[in-house]
Amino acid sequence: MALLLTAVLAGGLGYWLIGHGRWGYSECVYMTTITLTTVGFGELPNMAEVAGARLLTGFIAAFGVGVVAYAQGNVTALVIEGAFGEALRRRRMQKAIEALRGHVVIAGAGSTGRHVVEELHSTATAFVVIDLNEAHMKRISEDLCEGKMLYVLGDATDDHALIAAGVRVASGVVAALTDDRDNVFVTLSARSLNPNARIVSKVIEDPSEAKMLKAGATAVVSPTQIGGRRIASELLRPNVNEFFDQMFRDTRKLRLEEVAIPSGSTYDGQALRDTPIRKETSLLVIAVKTNDGAFVYNPDPHLVLTGGSTLIVMGEVASVVKLRKLVAEAS
Repeated sequence: MALLLTAVLAGGLGYWLIGHGRWGYSECVYMTTITLTTVGFGELPNMAEVAGARLLTGFIAAFGVGVVAYAQGNVTALVIEGAFGEALRRRRMQKAIEALRGHVVIAGAGSTGRHVVEELHSTATAFVVIDLNEAHMKRISEDLCEGKMLYVLGDATDDHALIAAGVRVASGVVAALTDDRDNVFVTLSARSLNPNARIVSKVIEDPSEAKMLKAGATAVVSPTQIGGRRIASELLRPNVNEFFDQMFRDTRKLRLEEVAIPSGSTYDGQALRDTPIRKETSLLVIAVKTNDGAFVYNPDPHLVLTGGSTLIVMGEVASVVKLRKLVAEAS
């Protein structure tokens, strides 16, 4: 484009110099333009009387063919490369999604979905986002995931979008759309496509909670209800709130996490004090959920762990990942 502009301006200057100012520079530029583009509406006034004017026109026409062809080639290449690059990027992303197993599908990248993305990314949990607004998803990807967020551009209430996000092999689904009816549709579709997934749905109106559960949601979360409780808690127990805030914002990424003990694990049948949890991971065991669903808070060191129970631990994310690998080892 710069070469084409230079040719137009230089050609205009050439006509102006040859004509000794008898034509205005704008007329000269116009003459150059119609010559380069081969439009040829007409010559400058009295052009035949100026020596060398037509010779210059012939030179510009001959030279201009190459310049215009070069410029068109560059523009075409940019368009093709851009389209090809985007198609290649989408294909690579879809390949990465297809390779996932046990990930989380997030339906909706709005205000709620954004916070879900932030938490899952900080805990190194694989996930795929579904949303209609690609520009918004790209911003979230850049802001929270170093530009590496996997997503599907589409309507989360459509089965095809859920399938493209790998819902059939996902471990969990988050329905975080802005309308309760849409979240019901997502829940119904996700449950039919993956009967074993843990589905957590956002609910706006309290009456919709029962419908979400009937639709197949494992759990229902009301942002307004949680917000109200948080406000009350801030008034009644500010130090507890500050503790949790600092823990979740800690640069070491401290978290409260759960670690399930599978049957046949090396931890199955061991007393808590005999496990290498503290030595190997430095995690603090806050509670144990037993097979019958009861919680044992501040468990006694002599408590015997069994397959199917769940440890509630506090510590760094990397340590939690390590513990999950340890408990997965068969005895």
